[in-house]
Amino acid sequence: MAVLGLLLAAACGFDYWKRKIPNGLLILIGAAGMAFRLSRDGPAGVMLYLLGAAAVMGLLYFLFRTGTLGAGDVKLLGAAAGYFPFGKIFIFSFISMLIAAMISLVKLVVNRNARERLGVFWGYLESIAKKGGLQPYPDTGKDRRLSVCLSGPILFSFLLYMGGVY
Repeated sequence: MAVLGLLLAAACGFDYWKRKIPNGLLILIGAAGMAFRLSRDGPAGVMLYLLGAAAVMGLLYFLFRTGTLGAGDVKLLGAAAGYFPFGKIFIFSFISMLIAAMISLVKLVVNRNARERLGVFWGYLESIAKKGGLQPYPDTGKDRRLSVCLSGPILFSFLLYMGGVY
């Protein structure tokens, strides 16, 4: 699990610096995760890793399709989730997303743009209602005030787990 902590820290560095997590790093996280589960649970551990990672990525896929999560965020959360025992995977994912939501709320207050962002959100919901299906979320561009890198909340959720919080 220490390897996961180091790799998540590296992912944070890339995500906050470049706004992109390299696929090579994501592959390394996945390979290390499968090796970890293999050493811990034998050959079945690799399947457990893949099932856990696929379950999380599958659940988050619709957020990627609407543009509310980046592909790297979805892959990182899935790759990290595979390290956890199956009973902790969704707790880990939920806490990661909860931390991201709390950061978003703080950013809304600090940037004083809650009314504007809620207007965009309600307009998005109206568009879904009128067109009868999911639509791409309005692009926030590269404005750092409007986005949250999910790698930080993922790392923080991992640290909470390692500290025995859940």
